[in-house]
Amino acid sequence: MTNKTVFVTKSVHLFLFFLMCAGLAYAFYAAVVARYDWWLVAAMGVVLFDGTSIALNKGRCPMTTLAEHYGAADGAVTHLVMPRWAARYVFKFFGVVFVIEAIWLAVGYFA
Repeated sequence: MTNKTVFVTKSVHLFLFFLMCAGLAYAFYAAVVARYDWWLVAAMGVVLFDGTSIALNKGRCPMTTLAEHYGAADGAVTHLVMPRWAARYVFKFFGVVFVIEAIWLAVGYFA
């Protein structure tokens, strides 16, 4: 990772990963305390946008592809914050968490 472009790309990728994690965390908080506000809309929007971009790219994050295009041997960043065995399943896990949170929020909102 000597290339400056690769470093910047992976840094942006890591920031976006943490932004998605923050969105999921805020949605969980909102579900627990039954808080429905614009921050929740933004958090859910971030997660939906990220999930949609991954789904449209056949299960692969577009930022991973971009980093590899610029010369990174491995464009993924999830292994930087968790073990590699867990990193393979992070988006499937986040997908399940998102669906559970969305159902929880919907039940709380309409009940």
